[in-house]
Amino acid sequence: MNSFGPVMTAMVTPFNENNQLNISSLRRLILHLLKHGSTSLVVTGTTGEAPTLTAIERLRVWETAVDFAGGTIPIIVGVGTNNTKTTIHNVKLAEEVGADAVLVVTPYYNKPNQLGLLTHFKAIAESTDLPIFLYNIPSRTGVSLSLETILELAEIKNIVGIKDSSGDLELLKALKEKAPEDFLLYSGDDSNYLNALKLGCDGVISVASHVAGLQMNKIYQLYNNGQKEEAEALNEKLDPLYRGLFTTTNPIPVKAMLNQLGMEVGGLRLPLVEMNQFESQALFEQLSPLFDE
Repeated sequence: MNSFGPVMTAMVTPFNENNQLNISSLRRLILHLLKHGSTSLVVTGTTGEAPTLTAIERLRVWETAVDFAGGTIPIIVGVGTNNTKTTIHNVKLAEEVGADAVLVVTPYYNKPNQLGLLTHFKAIAESTDLPIFLYNIPSRTGVSLSLETILELAEIKNIVGIKDSSGDLELLKALKEKAPEDFLLYSGDDSNYLNALKLGCDGVISVASHVAGLQMNKIYQLYNNGQKEEAEALNEKLDPLYRGLFTTTNPIPVKAMLNQLGMEVGGLRLPLVEMNQFESQALFEQLSPLFDE
């Protein structure tokens, strides 16, 4: 049975007014997500601005998430870098903290070929017993896992699933047909959430669930209960939110939204910059009717 559930929230990392890690805000955000439909939490990923966190900050986020919500909800930590040795070191730290699984992005900038990607992920899998989610996001990394590479990696016992942010539904369809039955398939794009469910995938690793988690969870329940028209209608209602949160680079819009909602997640770290007040307010006014009540 899939213990991670259908709505895994890729969490933002809250900062304070001095752009330092805000642990009290992180706890409040976790509590909010626990109450609003998230079935797992993913920390220090793309949405969590992982590249701008120090090693100590990253570890504090992991410890806070595990201590505050571990045992209640699975905690998946982003450990991937473009250095295999460093990634393995991060995996060891994740083990020590008590994470439930790790999310490992394809190495960025180095631009490895498929053999390099295969060897990288095999080495990481051999270093740990933790469940591993592959993370395929070519728009950010410049490389994409091929179907053949994913299928070979899916045969490894502790590589349990993939977050695919390529937007390629044909890839997810082929994986559903050819990968082991227990290999977990998650869309990394909110806009493809229902389309992925239609292919038999397990759910979404989501940004929109910060503000619409209950509704996204309901879409899953409706679809799997055979109420497909209702699921379609609710998903269509949320589509402006899915798209609005990606009008510019993630997590710029979602942090603006959360701040407008009083969650106090702070700003962003350079080289990302915040929306100006007018852009933020316009987006909030456009999309606020769609948020969880």
